[in-house]
Amino acid sequence: MPDDIDVGDRLSTARGVLDYRYGAYEIPATAPMTRTPAGLERQTATPAGEGELSVATFNVENLSAVSPAGKVAELARTIHTNLASPGIVIVEEIQDDDGPADTGTATAAHTWQTLIDAIVAAGGPRYDHRQIDPLDGADGGAPGGNIRVGFLFRTDIGLSFVDRPGGDATTPVHVTPDGSLSISPGRIDPDHPAFIHTRKSLAGEFDFRGTRLIVVANHLSSQRGDDPIFGRHQPARTPSRVQRGEQTAVLAGFARDLLARDPDARLLLAGDFNDTEYSPPVRTLTDLGLLDLPTTLPEHERYTYIYQGNGQVIDHILLSPRLTHTGHNYDIVHVNSEFHDQVSDHDPQIVRLHLHPHTR
Repeated sequence: MPDDIDVGDRLSTARGVLDYRYGAYEIPATAPMTRTPAGLERQTATPAGEGELSVATFNVENLSAVSPAGKVAELARTIHTNLASPGIVIVEEIQDDDGPADTGTATAAHTWQTLIDAIVAAGGPRYDHRQIDPLDGADGGAPGGNIRVGFLFRTDIGLSFVDRPGGDATTPVHVTPDGSLSISPGRIDPDHPAFIHTRKSLAGEFDFRGTRLIVVANHLSSQRGDDPIFGRHQPARTPSRVQRGEQTAVLAGFARDLLARDPDARLLLAGDFNDTEYSPPVRTLTDLGLLDLPTTLPEHERYTYIYQGNGQVIDHILLSPRLTHTGHNYDIVHVNSEFHDQVSDHDPQIVRLHLHPHTR
């Protein structure tokens, strides 16, 4: 079978033997096939307009300072060209500086700088970044990689990060009486049992031309241990949802606290939630009144990841009521999941928020 197949391509008549193994059907080919390309093209986002702030989320699939130069360059091109250089990029799966080598290193300054420099080399703006290093071996992912979430952000568009000291791997962030963050960036309840061996959610406070925005970066626990889609148990059992449900309950508590102190808070939660828009963990958040933006798209456009031929939404952006009512434009930018030469296994997504300056 050709190894350069994209979604929509057509193959000549397939001849082979129907097989079933590891919970999946396959046809091992016994005769050569040819491919007719469908001409699928990668999508590009619309740049933010006047008075708009664009916020994207992108799982960069185990990026480190020792990743191949081609991967780094393609990620940078995607951010600059396909995502139109967003004001904020919530990034998942940033590894430490020596990548999968299990040396006890947990810092990632060189990894971030490698990506930032590559964006500039691709013709984009120079981003700044914020993150918190995890404790070595505490956040799951590839052994030795110490993946974490963090923020890239531009400083040339009237956007700034509100730094408040005190954030580290184990200190929780709290909401103050006026709706600001006690530390920024700060991890949300990092010692909660739901986040054992999983990436901790990271809250950051931004200021966009006088408007405060609270952003939470997320990468919830994986679906490891769940039944395969075509396994012998139907419907498939999903025990991993228990932990993700506990994690979204923690996030819901943070959001509820913020909105109780400031009902007009501009809150955005985004990242790799590892679950669908109709799942109980995601509904834990939407039941608070948060809008899950993938649900606003037509059904045939709702996918950020393709697994065993099944397109699904596992990456999300959720908005508080104030951001929903202010106005927004949202899209999933399909650049990876449908293509054989993908730089990540996830598609990024982006929202253009219609923010009005000097309105806290």
